[in-house]
Amino acid sequence: MRSFASDNNSGVHPLVMDALIKANSDHAVGYGDDPWTEQATQKIKKLFGESASPFFVFNGTGANSVALQALTRSFHSIICTSTAHIYVDECGAPARMTGCTVTPVDTPDGKLTPELIRPHLHNFGVCHHPQPKAVYISQVSELGTVYTVDEVKAIADLVHEYDMYLHMDGARLANACVYLDCSMKELTVDAGVDILSFGGTKNGMMMGEAVIAFRPELAENLPYFRKQSAQLTSKQRYLSTQFLPYLEKEVWYNNARNANEKAKEIVAVLNKYPEINFTQKPESNQLFFTMPREAAKELEKEYFFYYWNEAITEVRLVTSWDTTTDDIESLAKSLDRILSK
Repeated sequence: MRSFASDNNSGVHPLVMDALIKANSDHAVGYGDDPWTEQATQKIKKLFGESASPFFVFNGTGANSVALQALTRSFHSIICTSTAHIYVDECGAPARMTGCTVTPVDTPDGKLTPELIRPHLHNFGVCHHPQPKAVYISQVSELGTVYTVDEVKAIADLVHEYDMYLHMDGARLANACVYLDCSMKELTVDAGVDILSFGGTKNGMMMGEAVIAFRPELAENLPYFRKQSAQLTSKQRYLSTQFLPYLEKEVWYNNARNANEKAKEIVAVLNKYPEINFTQKPESNQLFFTMPREAAKELEKEYFFYYWNEAITEVRLVTSWDTTTDDIESLAKSLDRILSK
């Protein structure tokens, strides 16, 4: 089955799989005291700078929950978009595990701005109200849009002015870097991000993420939050070893580039049909558009994808690191047959 539903549906890159097989030999000390975890830590420091302190976890929800615990206390609030993963797609886990109020902000494109954040920065020092302490942004956003380096800096400058922290969910950070033609360091720590959920599952890894703190006071308690959150694995080498080829062999870049390029090819196909209208600017490997309802139902018989807004028949197509030219050509033939009826 070929799918355009999610980049979570794709398989594991061969180099990552090879790394897992190589790590699966002999015995190794558990809970991160192994050579693979040490090597992965050093590679992450080389990529993001010496201030980077990575902590490996199982998944994105765990990474976000652990990261936000490091930033907040239960009387704080976390500001995010109304489409944010922590608000919509994580079953309330970050709110439950931090005890914080999550404050959603409506946006037209899935991106926060200083102007959208500023109205929520009030009641500091008033014990009757949650205290704003963290801003959460997704890179790429849940609507497929990308924050530029300057946009991240602008948010970071505002957040730091109020003694708050900026958390970036980097589940698709690689796709953003390819789109902007910049390094991961430029788009994160150099832009003022305080803590990062660094993922590769959507880009060729099997599983696992790294919570990367860029400030020592945030890294200090992360080992305990990770343990309490059931995110510390005993056989940690199977998480950390994946980052070795992912970073060393530039797998992250080549995989994200293919996903982005294949999305552009789909855009070219969709632009042929006046009855298809994009609802968000295509900037990554996620495409959002409306199409005739009957056509969507027909396409659904051949491809797995998600409806984003069923009321207006808005669908989301997502390309992956392993999406091929044959996949695009097959999709194009299906659309031509369906929309030519």
